[in-house]
Amino acid sequence: MNIRNIYTVVSNRQLTYKTWVMTLRGDTGAITAPGQFVNVAIPGKYLRRPISICDYSHERGEIVLLYDVVGEGTKAMSGMKEGENVDMLVGLGNGFTVSGSFRRPILLGGGIGCAPLLNLARTLVRNGKNPVAILGYNTAADSFGMDRWFEEIGVEAYIATVDGSAGTKGFVTDVITSKRIKGDYFHSCGPMPMLKALCNSLEMPGEVSIESRMGCGFGACVCCTVETRDGARRICKDGPIFRKEELIWK
Repeated sequence: MNIRNIYTVVSNRQLTYKTWVMTLRGDTGAITAPGQFVNVAIPGKYLRRPISICDYSHERGEIVLLYDVVGEGTKAMSGMKEGENVDMLVGLGNGFTVSGSFRRPILLGGGIGCAPLLNLARTLVRNGKNPVAILGYNTAADSFGMDRWFEEIGVEAYIATVDGSAGTKGFVTDVITSKRIKGDYFHSCGPMPMLKALCNSLEMPGEVSIESRMGCGFGACVCCTVETRDGARRICKDGPIFRKEELIWK
């Protein structure tokens, strides 16, 4: 189920040279699982912008979005002010797996792909799991302090940077090795090369959230697809979460 509704900007602040965090208030009833996304209408633009839900609260009626300014649409989002109304489709896509026999899930994020892992971690803790988060960036300038957000909810968190300017030098897999982190399942979101490398290298079962440009966001236009063992699947409707064994990497 997805709902089109009007949401009010509570706050919209810059975290780094490119990353912003926006909190909106409105109907959250269509959000049922971590890993779902919204589709934001941008005034003057034909297509909406899909943004992962970083966090949400049914009690407060709030949605938190993390986004990078990478084009005209997200640039327009960064200019939205407190009190401004935003047209969004909410409750899009399917969420991460949060129940099952696994006990120690490893949450692996790359860049802005770290965003949906926060509510995932919160939900996993509520379900009696003991997650650990590993957040990967190119450089310290890309990091926006999200590791502290995880620690505030009692989740162990590490950072990796390609240039070694913060945390462990290298990739998220280097943190697993250097910190001797043991897990029995993984959840991940980030760039496609990162997701491919994780699916090919990690021996534990897991799933990935695929980021993609989209048209409608709810499966009608079939412009966002990924190749799976069951044929082409729509990222927006059948995903964005896919089990690693479903995907065919080229």
